[in-house]
Parts: sequence; structure tokens; C-alpha cells
Amino acid sequence: MILQQLVNGLSLGSVYAVFAVGFTLVFGVLNVLNLSQGAVFMWGAYLGLEVVGTLALPLPAAVAVAFVAAGLLGVLSEWIVFRPLQRRGAHRWMGMVASLALARILIGLAQEAFGTQVVRYPDSAMTMASLDILGARVQLLQLVALAAALTMVLALGALLRLTNLGRAIRTVAFSETVARLVGAPVDRVRLATFFVAGALAGGAGVLWSLVFQSVSPFMGDAILLKGLTVLILGGLGNVLGALAGGLLLGLVEVSSVVAVGSGYRDAIGFGLVLAILLVRPTGLFATREAKRA
Repeated sequence: MILQQLVNGLSLGSVYAVFAVGFTLVFGVLNVLNLSQGAVFMWGAYLGLEVVGTLALPLPAAVAVAFVAAGLLGVLSEWIVFRPLQRRGAHRWMGMVASLALARILIGLAQEAFGTQVVRYPDSAMTMASLDILGARVQLLQLVALAAALTMVLALGALLRLTNLGRAIRTVAFSETVARLVGAPVDRVRLATFFVAGALAGGAGVLWSLVFQSVSPFMGDAILLKGLTVLILGGLGNVLGALAGGLLLGLVEVSSVVAVGSGYRDAIGFGLVLAILLVRPTGLFATREAKRA
């Protein structure tokens, strides 16, 4: 039972982590919350479903299409929301409100395109397969989701630490003024940041839909709250903190379902976060509190 719930918690937390890492990346670079991420997550799930359902292509193709398409939606949010507001000198809260409006537009478009009913991915060898590990029955898909999430986050970490683009992103995160002075292509860095964040949201959407077999136009609302929770829990702007925070939240939620029932899952999860922030306001994994101009 312990092993079973550990795998369940880690697979759930891995999806939280992938989504929250994109959230964290945008916040770390722009110091603003992109509340359209939940809608991008939902569109990634639907586009992946179209690939495996309508086009009858394998799941890796669905993940690839969701990655690219959701990344382009992230770029679109930068083009039509954040960049125009920045040029007009709008307060960062205006960007957050505008991104929320964009999210409702994307949800409305999804309702028109795909309907309002909850649908599911078709069964496949991967979704049906399971393994017996030390007496626990573990879905192969759960292990794949966990491995995919860790791969995505580690690849992002390598991108940020080992590439010129990553160094440019970290420079812009420190200060756009400094980045321009040293010749960093700030506008392209912003677009790349939104693409990566959108791609991670789309990939998380496919993983979530496969694990829980549920796709609907409003599925992004719940994950948006989880992403905000993990963002704060892991420390604002901390990518590895978002990974650890997502896994921790998933484990806490699954454990609470076993201990007291599913009705208290969210209450216990958010209650833990509240308790942690009362003790450590910067989050569990923040190394220092950054003050931005």
C-alpha cells in the first residue's frame, strides 16, 4: 500500500511540477504571473487527443504536437498581451488581468471547437499496461509520466545552465536593463521563455489527461491553482524548487486521500502550504529573497 501510494503521489506531483516550472520560468524572467497557462495546458491536452484520436498517431507524436502548439500559444500571449502592455508602461498587475482575459477566450474557443463534454484518450498498450512491484500494482503510464516529467525539468535546467540561451534568460531575469547593456537579445529571450513555458504546460496537459483519462475545457482551472501553490511553495522563480514543491504537493494530496478521504484532499494540501509559509514566507526552497526594481 505504501509503495502504491508513493507511486500515485509522485506521478500526480510530477504533472504539478512540469506545469509549475513553466509558471516559475515566466515569473522569474518577467516578474509577472501568466494566468493563461491553465488554458494553454488544456489546449495541449486537446491537441494531443486530436493527434491520437483523429489522426491515429502514437502517443509520442501527441506529446510532440502538444509541446510545439502550446509553445506557440505561449508566444501568442507574449505578443498580444505582455509585450504591448510593457511598451505602454502598464503595471505588471495589468498583465496578470489581461492574461486571465486571454485564458477565458481560449476556454471559449475550446468549447466551440471540442464541445463541453468530458472526453478521454483512447486506450492503448501503454495506458492499459501495469506492473507488479513488491505487491503493488503500478500503471506503466504512471512511471512514464514521472520519467517524462523529470526529463523535461532536467532538460530545462540544463538549458538554463549550459547554453547561451539559458545564460541570456538568467541575465534578463536579473535585470532587463543589464541584459540590454551587455547585448543580450531581450525580445527574443522573452519569446523563448514564453515558448518553453507554454510547451511545458502543453506537455503537462497530455500527461494529466493520460493519467486521469479526463479532458474538458475547464481542466486548466484546477491545475492553475496547483501551479500557483507550487510556485509559492518552491520559492518564487526557483525552477528546482518548483520540481520539489510539485512532488511534495502530490505526495501530500495522495496521502491525505488515504488517511481521511478525498473530500479533504485540497484542504489538507493548501493547509500545509499555509503552515509552511507562516514559518518560511519565501517558500521551502528559496535560497534568498530577491527584491526587484
